[in-house]
Amino acid sequence: MRAVVPPVLRPGDTVAVVAPSGPVDAALLARGAAVLEGLGLEVVTGAHVLDRDRHLAGSDAARAADLQEAWCDPAVAAVLCARGGYGATRILDLLDWGAMRAAGPKTLVGSSDVTALHRALESRLGVVSWFGPMAACAVLADPGGPEPRTLAHLSAALFGEAPPVAGDRVIVPGAAAGPITGGNLSLLAALCGTPYRLRAEGALVLLEDVGEAPYRIDRMLTQLLAAGALDGAAGFALGSWTGCGDPYPVLEERLAPLGVPVIAGLPVGHGTPQFSVPMGGLGAIDAESCSLTWSIRNRERAP
Repeated sequence: MRAVVPPVLRPGDTVAVVAPSGPVDAALLARGAAVLEGLGLEVVTGAHVLDRDRHLAGSDAARAADLQEAWCDPAVAAVLCARGGYGATRILDLLDWGAMRAAGPKTLVGSSDVTALHRALESRLGVVSWFGPMAACAVLADPGGPEPRTLAHLSAALFGEAPPVAGDRVIVPGAAAGPITGGNLSLLAALCGTPYRLRAEGALVLLEDVGEAPYRIDRMLTQLLAAGALDGAAGFALGSWTGCGDPYPVLEERLAPLGVPVIAGLPVGHGTPQFSVPMGGLGAIDAESCSLTWSIRNRERAP
């Protein structure tokens, strides 16, 4: 079944910023909220967004409560994650998926560790969500101002039609279409054996990571392959590999034998700029233009 696409945002809509993963810097959060307000949005924050519990943004129960409250609040049109880090996997089984389903679809934006939430939204709710920049990260909240291409692409994703994302490297030529899935490689490997595991059959798989040596990328891809998570994939779109050395020999060695199109160098993930990709949206890979495109329809809300 095709995933449900949440309605587009409108100026004046309220968005909630929550912290499902690692602890949040208050100054970055304030600047990021101001950037969102500059788009014409009203910004509210979760009650526990600045909590800290060791390497987490507060207790599991508090982080889950903030996310669920924002999702179920009819006054909130979108939920934006403050940052990644670690912790989203710990709250997945604390969320009331029945209540969230009853609340109807809405937009969620985040990346990195938020991959766990994208997988859960896809499997539990069948809702399209945006793998994109986060409110309290430097790409939006730098003291010098947000990275302009990142902000423009995010704004287009929230309010209308985000343009395609182009890469700079073709590993395996060809064309393919299917729903977009995947996300951060480390999280996808960690989700193996769980109800939120990657299921790539018939899909276009986005992969990216940060700070992982090529041998670790090899290990995680090998784990996904051995687990059958990549079986039947229609194609691969590879995002940024910031601080990963040269991952391309490993990526080609592990993915090319699957015999499906593989494009790389997309500005998605941890690099600069960070463009937004609709997880669960129907997409297409075209190696000739080295691009990932998508088709999203019926997103307007009733007046």
